[in-house]
Amino acid sequence: MLRPGDGVRGLERAPGHWLRAGGIAWPGWELPPGVDPASLDWRLHWSADDHIDPEASDPLPWPNALLRFDPAGLPADLAEAYPHLRGRLCLRLPAAAVAQVREAVRCEVAVSVHLPSGRLVDAGSLQLGGVIDDLLAAPDAELGPTWHIGTPTLRLWAPTARSVALQLWPAGTELHDPPQRRRMVPAIDGTWAITGEPNWQGARYRFEVTVYAPHHRRVVTNEVTDPYSTSLTVNSTHSVLVDLDDAAWAPAQWREAVAPRLEDPVDQVIYELHLRDFSVSDASVPAGLRGSFLAPTVDSVGMAHLRRLAEAGLTSVQLLPLFDNASVEEHPARQLRPAWDVLRGLPPDSPEQQLHVARAGGRSAFNWGYDPWHYFAPEGSFSSTLASAEGGGRVSECRAMVGAFHAAGLRVVLDQVFNHTASAGQDTKSVLDRIVPGYYHRLDAEGAVERSTCCPNVATEHVMAQKLMVDACVHWARGYHVDGFRFDLMGHHSRANMLAVRAALDALTPEADGVDGRAITMHGEGWDFGEVAGNAQFVQATQGQLGGTGIATFSDRLRDAVRGGSVGDGDPRGQGLGTGLFTADNGGGVNGDQTTQGERLAWCTDIAQLGLAGTLRGYRFGSNSRHAVVRGDELEFGGSPAGYADEPGEVISYVDAHDNETLFDAITLKVHPATPMDARVRLNTVCLAFATLGQSPVMWHAGTDILRSKSLDRNSYNSGDWFNYLDFTMTDNGFGAGLPPEPDNAGAWHVLAPLLADPRLKPHPEDIRRAHEQALDLLRLRASTRLFRLARADRIAAMVRFPVADSWHQLPGVVVMAIDDPSGEVEERWSSVLVVFNATPWFVRQTLPLDARGYRLHPVQASGADPEVRTCEVGADWLTVPARTAAVFVRPR
Repeated sequence: MLRPGDGVRGLERAPGHWLRAGGIAWPGWELPPGVDPASLDWRLHWSADDHIDPEASDPLPWPNALLRFDPAGLPADLAEAYPHLRGRLCLRLPAAAVAQVREAVRCEVAVSVHLPSGRLVDAGSLQLGGVIDDLLAAPDAELGPTWHIGTPTLRLWAPTARSVALQLWPAGTELHDPPQRRRMVPAIDGTWAITGEPNWQGARYRFEVTVYAPHHRRVVTNEVTDPYSTSLTVNSTHSVLVDLDDAAWAPAQWREAVAPRLEDPVDQVIYELHLRDFSVSDASVPAGLRGSFLAPTVDSVGMAHLRRLAEAGLTSVQLLPLFDNASVEEHPARQLRPAWDVLRGLPPDSPEQQLHVARAGGRSAFNWGYDPWHYFAPEGSFSSTLASAEGGGRVSECRAMVGAFHAAGLRVVLDQVFNHTASAGQDTKSVLDRIVPGYYHRLDAEGAVERSTCCPNVATEHVMAQKLMVDACVHWARGYHVDGFRFDLMGHHSRANMLAVRAALDALTPEADGVDGRAITMHGEGWDFGEVAGNAQFVQATQGQLGGTGIATFSDRLRDAVRGGSVGDGDPRGQGLGTGLFTADNGGGVNGDQTTQGERLAWCTDIAQLGLAGTLRGYRFGSNSRHAVVRGDELEFGGSPAGYADEPGEVISYVDAHDNETLFDAITLKVHPATPMDARVRLNTVCLAFATLGQSPVMWHAGTDILRSKSLDRNSYNSGDWFNYLDFTMTDNGFGAGLPPEPDNAGAWHVLAPLLADPRLKPHPEDIRRAHEQALDLLRLRASTRLFRLARADRIAAMVRFPVADSWHQLPGVVVMAIDDPSGEVEERWSSVLVVFNATPWFVRQTLPLDARGYRLHPVQASGADPEVRTCEVGADWLTVPARTAAVFVRPR
């Protein structure tokens, strides 16, 4: 806090918040004894032309108004709406100044504070998001291009702009030609509009926006693409007018194929897939289609693999971002790719491969795409040709992809990234901030853009930022018939944001919109961190705060308990229940002594059991670590309750994802190097079984069923096709591709290099095929047995139990789960299912505190791919299970 006399910082900082027309929040500071804040001269300044000088004397050459200090502080409604501003001083505008607010927000705006003597003691600019929402939000406006009988209207929300013009390049003209320039008409809601002609179809366009940019303290004229662009030119230099209702962009299969419906959201088994990974290395796909939207439309090894998974029980593909991103070079001739023949000739532990990949820099053909540029347009680098990347071609091809997945029996879930943009300010790849500067991004206490997500954070608490989020989801649902959305870093959004998306989707009907919005699923990353952590600025969409919404969050609980360690560990060798903690020490010296490991294993076992029961906060079971019956929310996980869901559908269970190491790589890092490959294959299946045979929806990382490796890379977002290799021929799993890229992995290279150089750790094709076949059996078990999908918390409480937990029957590294349905409420064939997860290296004879007579091995496993599991035996009160095996027993009615 400033004290009078400390000196005044410049107007480049923005510590004040103009929250609504009549009220400003200002940070307090310690005044000298006897000085009343009400006695100070508080003054609001706004200037359309000249820079404000807060030390200037009257008469001032720019508009200004005296503010009234309100000793009562912020009104209760504002304190509730802006909890992070509680305790700020409240300044009120006179009525005459309120009448000029709409003009003021188009200007440089500042507050100055003077002592009665006239001495300046503080000054700063204002953050305007609140007052813009109060006066100029247009939540019901139809933004972007809309069409009526073949004629387009373009509408842009730019409430602080001085002027907006349309620059138009009609179809057939060159982009280096001078554009046609058309003045756009402003409306009272802050939008600017223009209606065109039918011959504008296919025209390229940009907006010319003249606006005050507070971070630069000057008026700028920006030539900027449409944030609601439905298509673009190559590398997104211009927006393109495309009528999505034009039959030319509606492939037959997309129109006709019907997505499979879910009886309940817990039925979901999701395959998380990067579209380029899917086909770029698949020789069965025509060369020109590899890595493109059209790859799924041909009969390929990859599509055969997905159909095989779908027939076994996979329900959905979840595609990493497909919207236009700012990182990938879209022009094929300008892309740089390392020579694979050179890379193949290098040693498996060499640092050279990652250097070759890094040399592509900003001209790589690969990126995960978590760097949003245009939210409504498909990414051009996925187009099959340079021509199809221009305009409607990319729309048609993206739709063709959706239709092909639907025809294969798979739903399509899109990864959405509304928590940040690739750029902000006057950067050439900044769109939103060059149209409404300072509005769309979340700002810190001094007015700088928050970057806790790694990039400029989007302030979806603002009305029009939430609208963009809602409109984009509706656009992809209506315009592309997708079946679900996964939200990146969803905890940086509010619960209200997510409910707004949910409500908009629920309103879509097959008759009016071509889709049933109620069938569209929603889930995301509910992590709690950054400037919004702990509900600091709003009630977040985090784990445990989405009860009753039908929106699920990924559970790190089961993941960490099964894999071991945590994603932020410096040493990746920490073991868990599924990777040999206590039962098969890896010799790395990172897991502690036997006592420590035993205690940790008991906790991991508890967390895994809770995960199998849906991670429910109210579920009660015997705790091996607490030696008592506990509720799920009484167990601790990372300082939070381990159980956080009200219903099982509010959690996504998984053991690997695109982030962090693949499951195969995690097993490689965490088990002893001498562990045979057959045992590693079996552990891969056991770890997947923990996620797949639980009560919540399931996600598998693409390739986890075929031992996919990224050569131990923990963050392959920019590691190219080489480290992200995916081989559906099941010949090569990608292990030993070299030391993974230095920026995210060098700290562990001393651990990684000896593993990569060890030929025992590279699986043979028969190992990969065995893993795939065992994974298919897991899908068949889940799909064929309704007891794994009870769908309701009350059923789980009544039917799911862990009969040996916290008893003398409990064996370290073994979990026994019983699901009983004596009345036949859920399952017609089986009165009970008994599952034994044996993650140990030993054959176990598990005694049971129940009558085991009548149980037999599940028919899927009795006729399945694993001969080991068929050796299981059942006695009166015991059963046997081979080492590193998940066995399912059923009791017929």
